[in-house]
Amino acid sequence: MKTKTVSYTSDKLHALTKARRAKLKVLAARPETEIDTSDIPEMTEEQWKHARRGNFYRPRKRQITARVDADVLDWLKAQGKGYQSRINAILRREMLTAAKGAK
Repeated sequence: MKTKTVSYTSDKLHALTKARRAKLKVLAARPETEIDTSDIPEMTEEQWKHARRGNFYRPRKRQITARVDADVLDWLKAQGKGYQSRINAILRREMLTAAKGAK
């Protein structure tokens, strides 16, 4: 028995129908005063003071081609699996250090 494999792209999974678009348009037009936040109370200014941005942020990865000195690559690979992740961690650490210095 042959089975047919069906695959969907993200466009098909998340496509909005005309009816859903119309509902969203109506909701967007409502004034904020009509929004019921009783089940999710709005945050106070004090809570926002302690908020941290990016806790759940996961950056997108992009494939690149980079030339690295052979001894540097050997050193990274000698530490075990995940040398590309280590390269990324080293670069991220340098980026964040530079960003702190620029403030």
